[in-house]
Amino acid sequence: MPDTVSKATDKTSPYLLLTTTMVLWGSGFSSSKQVVEHLPHPVAATLRFGGGALVLLAVLRLSHRDRAGDRARRASARDWARVAGVGVLGVFAYNMIFFWGLSLAPAIDGSVIVPVLSPVLTTSFLLVTGKERASAARIAGLGAGAAGAVVFFIGTAGAPVTAGGGGNRLAGDALFLLSAACWAAFTLTGPRVLAGIEPLTATTYAMLTGAILLGLYAAPSAAGVAWSGVPASAWLNLAFLVIGPTAVANLFYYRGIRAVGPASASIMMFVVPVFGIACSAIFLGESFGAVQAVGAAVLLIGAVLAVSRDRSGNR
Repeated sequence: MPDTVSKATDKTSPYLLLTTTMVLWGSGFSSSKQVVEHLPHPVAATLRFGGGALVLLAVLRLSHRDRAGDRARRASARDWARVAGVGVLGVFAYNMIFFWGLSLAPAIDGSVIVPVLSPVLTTSFLLVTGKERASAARIAGLGAGAAGAVVFFIGTAGAPVTAGGGGNRLAGDALFLLSAACWAAFTLTGPRVLAGIEPLTATTYAMLTGAILLGLYAAPSAAGVAWSGVPASAWLNLAFLVIGPTAVANLFYYRGIRAVGPASASIMMFVVPVFGIACSAIFLGESFGAVQAVGAAVLLIGAVLAVSRDRSGNR
C-alpha cells in the first residue's frame, strides 16, 4: 500500500489537516518543556527531530511510487543543497535556540512569541523588500505587533522570580524571539526549495540534516545523561513529540499548504497560541502576569492585521 498515506490525507479537508497541525504544535510547547526538565536541551531537540526524521522517512518509503518521488529523483544538486540549507536553518538553528530558551523560560511564553512573531517578521521582510503591498492596515498591524511585543517583554522583565520571571525568563524569551526569526527565514526560503522537490521529501531530508547536526551538537551533553533516571513521563512526552507535533504535524501542514496555499495556511498559525496557552496552564500550571497578558493580546491583534488580506484579495 504505497499510496495509502497520501490518498488518506488528500481526501481529508485541508482545513481539518491544518487545524490538527496547529493543535499538535500548540501542545508541543508544554510537552517539550516537560522533556527539558529531565534532559539537556540539545539532547531533547536531537531526540525529537531525529525521531521525527525517522518517522517521515518511513512515510516517504510508503509513498515511494508517487509521481512526487520521481520528481525528487530528478532534483538537481542545487535543489538538494537548498534542502540541506533549510535543514540547517529551520531544524538545527531554530531548535538549538528554541530548546535553549525553553530551558530558561516557561512554555507559555514560547507558545505566544514563536507562532505570532514568526509571520510578523516574515511579513515585515516582504513589505520592506517590496514583494508585498504595504497597505495602511498592515502597517498599523505591524506597529501594534511591535508595541505588543515590547509590552510583553517589559512584563517578562517585571515578573516575580517565583513565577519564572527575572533574568532567566527574559533571556529565554529573547531566545524565543531569535528562534522566531529563524523560522521566518526558513519560511522565506521555502518556495525556492519546494520549486525543485516535493514538500514531503524536502521536509524529510531537511529534518534529517538538521537532526544530524543537532546530534553532533548534543553529543557532549548526552554523554553525561543518567539515562536510567529519566522518568517514564519524559519518554511518553518525547514519543508524543516525535509522532504528533513533529512527524504528523509537518506531513499534515504541507498537505494543507498544497491544497489552500501558504497564505491561508500561515494565517492559521494564530490558532497555535490558543492551544499552547491552554496546555501550558493545564499541564504545567503556568500563567501570564497582567502586563504580559495585555502585551500578548496587542501582539496577536497586530499580527492578524499585519498578515491579513484586503478585500481585493491582495496581501
